[in-house]
Amino acid sequence: MSYSTVQERAASRPEAPAPRPRRARKPGRKREGPQFRGLVSPHTLTTTRGKIIYWTVMGFVLVTFTAAFVFPLYWMFTGAMKSPEELVQVPPTFFPQSLNWGVWAEAWDLLDLGLFMKNTLLYAGGAWLFTLGFDVAAAYALSKLRPVLGRLVLALMLSTLMIPPMVILLPAYLTVKDLPILGWNLLNTPWAIWLPAAANGFFIFLLKRFFDSIPRELLEAAQIDGASPLRILWSVVLPVSRPIIGVVSILAVVNVWKDFVWPLLVLPDSDKMSISVGISSLSAQMPQNVLIAALFIASIPAIVVFLIFQRSIMAGLTAGSLKG
Repeated sequence: MSYSTVQERAASRPEAPAPRPRRARKPGRKREGPQFRGLVSPHTLTTTRGKIIYWTVMGFVLVTFTAAFVFPLYWMFTGAMKSPEELVQVPPTFFPQSLNWGVWAEAWDLLDLGLFMKNTLLYAGGAWLFTLGFDVAAAYALSKLRPVLGRLVLALMLSTLMIPPMVILLPAYLTVKDLPILGWNLLNTPWAIWLPAAANGFFIFLLKRFFDSIPRELLEAAQIDGASPLRILWSVVLPVSRPIIGVVSILAVVNVWKDFVWPLLVLPDSDKMSISVGISSLSAQMPQNVLIAALFIASIPAIVVFLIFQRSIMAGLTAGSLKG
């Protein structure tokens, strides 16, 4: 093909259209910001009317929910201060007509709350220690050590949560009465409360999920320094895991403190009863105001445990981690 032919073909091709010039943006026009979809927009909260409505609704919700949770405690406290005749009065009185402060000492002495409280503290404290010891070790092994068939073991643990507690009540009682292999009778001993409370698949699941979120770099840095797995658990994992340990501690103590059916079966001796079983066994012989006072006293330790550990729940994930 000659050079002139190439020039003729190039000249015969249609010219490409010129690029269209960009449209100039009008001065003062801004891009639209993100659209806020909600009941109250940030712009509304800057106005006086918006602030008044927002804080009115917020205060009403807070007061309503607080009253719903606090009112039962108030009703127990004021009901204990009333006389038996005033308790059965219809309609009921919101405030006691006369304050009977001696009902607290009467309930403490007549129902022997000191003995029952000591027993329950022993059961709850031991169950808490065994729960943390066994469940933390099991969750750490499943999360970080990754044993063989670890997923199968975790699945079997979680499957126990699908079984109603009443179904395993009789097998658990027969196991405690005649411990397999060893043949020990654990009835009327704290071990009947401690050992079943320590094996909790829900607590292991909670702890494992939290351990999974811990950065692996923290553990690898400790391994480079020559720390053993037990040392890593004690010095690295546990300080970082204070929030979830606080949650497990509250649940473990409250579960033992409020349990009724299991202590009723395994602790038949009157000197070994927990506080819930002890109050129930003596309730038919006591005036109603004395019984309410005993119930209020029995609820105080559980509230104190929550107040102690609620700061740990709010602690950050990196609280107590390695210092750089």
